[in-house]
Amino acid sequence: MKIRASTPSDLSKILQVEGQAFGDEKGPEIVDLVKGLLSDPSAMPLLSLLAEDDERALGHLLFTKARITNYIDTVSAVILAPLAVIPAAQSKGIGGRLIKKGLKRLAESGIELVFVLGHPEYYPRHGFKPAGELGFEAPYPIPDEDADAWMVQALHPGVIGRVSGRVMCADVLNHPEHWRE
Repeated sequence: MKIRASTPSDLSKILQVEGQAFGDEKGPEIVDLVKGLLSDPSAMPLLSLLAEDDERALGHLLFTKARITNYIDTVSAVILAPLAVIPAAQSKGIGGRLIKKGLKRLAESGIELVFVLGHPEYYPRHGFKPAGELGFEAPYPIPDEDADAWMVQALHPGVIGRVSGRVMCADVLNHPEHWRE
């Protein structure tokens, strides 16, 4: 399996992965979200990674630009959304490998913080910690029972504790329906 940056010609593969991974119920909504994010100027710069095995798309991961309000200095941040692996390839470490490769590339490019709203049992295995406890509000309120699903990871030392505030995301992602776990 190889992981590479996606190209515009990969759009149909990406959308197929997203649709399969999220199924009939959520798949169409996620497909529309990804299409929108990939063309949303406020999401740029973004990092889109595709996992393939013999030209067959197995997984996709997207990071889009974010910013922190109430903070005077510039801090570079992104939001991880979504991570998708086709059902036949799930539970084989593909999602984790996509995250690891993405975080490495982001750190090398100078990104300091990565946020995610996701499964609180999964993302901490990849270094994420509850963001609310560390002073970062989600773009929309997260119910108390789901607060641990809003997470952050610092890619450089000294950022957490120095920075706090509300996280703002790309326009396409900036709708309350995308902020329910």
